[in-house]
Amino acid sequence: MTALATAVPAAATLEVDLEAVAANTRLFAERSGRALMAVVKADGFGHGATQVARTALRNGASWLGVTSLDEAVALRLDDIDAPVLSWLNPAELDFSAAITYRVDVAVPGLEHLAAVVAASDRAGRPARVHLQLDVGMAREGASPRDWARLCRAADRAERAGRIRVVGVMGHLARGDEPGHPANKEGRDRFAWGVAVARRQGLRPPLRHLAATAATLTDPLSRHTLCRVGAGLVGIDPSGTTPLHPAMTLTAPVVSVRDVKAGTPVGYTHTWSATRSTRLALLPLGYADGLPRSASNRAEVWLHGRRCPVVGRISMDQVVVDAGAAPVTVGEVATVFGPGDLGEPTVADWARWSDTIEHEIVTGIGHRVRR
Repeated sequence: MTALATAVPAAATLEVDLEAVAANTRLFAERSGRALMAVVKADGFGHGATQVARTALRNGASWLGVTSLDEAVALRLDDIDAPVLSWLNPAELDFSAAITYRVDVAVPGLEHLAAVVAASDRAGRPARVHLQLDVGMAREGASPRDWARLCRAADRAERAGRIRVVGVMGHLARGDEPGHPANKEGRDRFAWGVAVARRQGLRPPLRHLAATAATLTDPLSRHTLCRVGAGLVGIDPSGTTPLHPAMTLTAPVVSVRDVKAGTPVGYTHTWSATRSTRLALLPLGYADGLPRSASNRAEVWLHGRRCPVVGRISMDQVVVDAGAAPVTVGEVATVFGPGDLGEPTVADWARWSDTIEHEIVTGIGHRVRR
């Protein structure tokens, strides 16, 4: 075994193509024919919340969506003035910041409603809320048995000037499976929920049920507003529509070595060379977001071709079999990209890792240079 060169490890680099985000946003705005909410939770699906938000707002989105109130406030502090909805907060939270920073909040139950009303009373002005109905996930949202009571309480608070109910929202459990019976059940439950709200005296101008997949495949779920997150960065959970992947992850080769047939690689020696070959070391691993489950399955683009990842993916490094290619220290490998040159894509890494693309793009660690 001959070590040809070593170098001080350099950082992997993540690049985000905002032109891809712009193109995807325009596609969704045109396809939906409705107002578009750009969902930039989880730091814009790992692509940068503020940058994705600004790009989406310039290209057809008129709303922004996040999970936590902290995420919403961060957008305001970055001088983003568009309407923002936050839909996943504990009932014990002080919702005063939502009023101060003009953030709409989802209300999935009476405890949340009471907390929002209390914050409104302290602020002396009403909070804007979207009542949230569980349409079939048994996750967030009020259950159907509690819905009418929530609507009555919200109507009383609205009549008292303590809140303003501006929306009703839900989320489909199987929107990525066009035509699945659960989607019709979800649509029917949502329509029932809207009717109940109206019977209780509420007149919310916004109704939103469709996320990325349903926006692409299920016109009956679009209502007045569509929420699109993964689709903005090039992920279509329904697998029906070509989108533009926006993320490219690269890493420099920090060392290379020639090895003989039979040389084992990495922890527990899960791979051994079947021939004399050249190995390249990249300075990133599962701490940086490369799933360990992709070991001995994944590939990277190096020296103009795909090269397999060999041995266990470690916390900080990964070994690539370059074969006979004259790879040298300092060359840059593309871990994944849009696929235009033949490089692996996020979808490839998701398949190699037995997961979904969302987990790959949101899992890139903070050590990776952006």
